[in-house]
Amino acid sequence: MSRVGKQPVAITDKVKITQADSVLTVKGPKGALTLDIHPLVSIDIDEGAKQVKVIPRNETVKECKAIWGMTRSLLQNMVTGVVSPFERRLEVVGIGYGASLSGNTLSLSVGFAKDVKLPVPEGMEVVIPNPNMIQLKCADKQKIGHFAAVIRMTKPPEPYNGKGIKYAEEVIKRKAGKAFVGGG
Repeated sequence: MSRVGKQPVAITDKVKITQADSVLTVKGPKGALTLDIHPLVSIDIDEGAKQVKVIPRNETVKECKAIWGMTRSLLQNMVTGVVSPFERRLEVVGIGYGASLSGNTLSLSVGFAKDVKLPVPEGMEVVIPNPNMIQLKCADKQKIGHFAAVIRMTKPPEPYNGKGIKYAEEVIKRKAGKAFVGGG
């Protein structure tokens, strides 16, 4: 039995869930998201109890248990995201390093000969309160996590000086540089 999959997903009055064939659509005040349902699970929408349950087709198959819990987690993230969007913050650390936004393009100046330009995915809001901070907001947790990882990959933080792009809550383990040994 999947402990995660057994729990129902609560629905608020602001959220509307519909199912057409194997596609589940979740609509809310902050957007609409869709999910393709795997054939090993089915979805039971209970309007009266204001909850959605994910039901496995065969509980004895190991793959079915994994898909059961994962589908329930994806559904919970969708319901949460359409009500209050997910937020991710990144810090740009280094002298001369910075970020800017022009239209739908994020420009990163991180020590390369040219600025790195990344197109902002549709449905995502990018805010740059200062050149060393990037804030991402989106209803889709997978999309925001992927875009934050792409931004971080352009210049990951290095352990000696700590320069690069890091998540705001990330702690960089610093290494000591070469120690000077006096001749004698």
